[in-house]
Amino acid sequence: EGRRSPQGPGRPRGAFGRPLPRGAKSRLQLANFDALSVDETHLLGVDYLNAGNFFGAHEAWETAWRMSKGSEEEEFFKGLSQLGAGYTHYARGNPLGALALLSRGLSRVRDFGPSQRGLDIEALARVVQTHIDQLDGYERGDRLPEISAPRL
Repeated sequence: EGRRSPQGPGRPRGAFGRPLPRGAKSRLQLANFDALSVDETHLLGVDYLNAGNFFGAHEAWETAWRMSKGSEEEEFFKGLSQLGAGYTHYARGNPLGALALLSRGLSRVRDFGPSQRGLDIEALARVVQTHIDQLDGYERGDRLPEISAPRL
């Protein structure tokens, strides 16, 4: 399906992962995660997040989550995927969606601290919690708080 492999026959997407009209040139190029291992997909998620490609990070970790169903890491990858989606919503100007997904993702990832798969979970949790606190007081019409995603 094109959603998991944007280079395939699926719908083209813009830089923030939003679907574009059929026939448009996709501005989002992601790896074919389904052809990779969980380890490779996770590392791509980290690389995408660090590069500010939040939708790519979300997609990579969502694939890792699917691949790890029934394992001890299922909730870890689900949480990372939600963090990627939360930062995607922020980049799209949707602070309420960002708040919801960052909160859900953090609640899952936090349980895997102090570190997991080479990630400093405690440091990640501190940064994400700061962003949640900044978004928590957002009122419609307010200026979007300036946040920058964590670097892993």
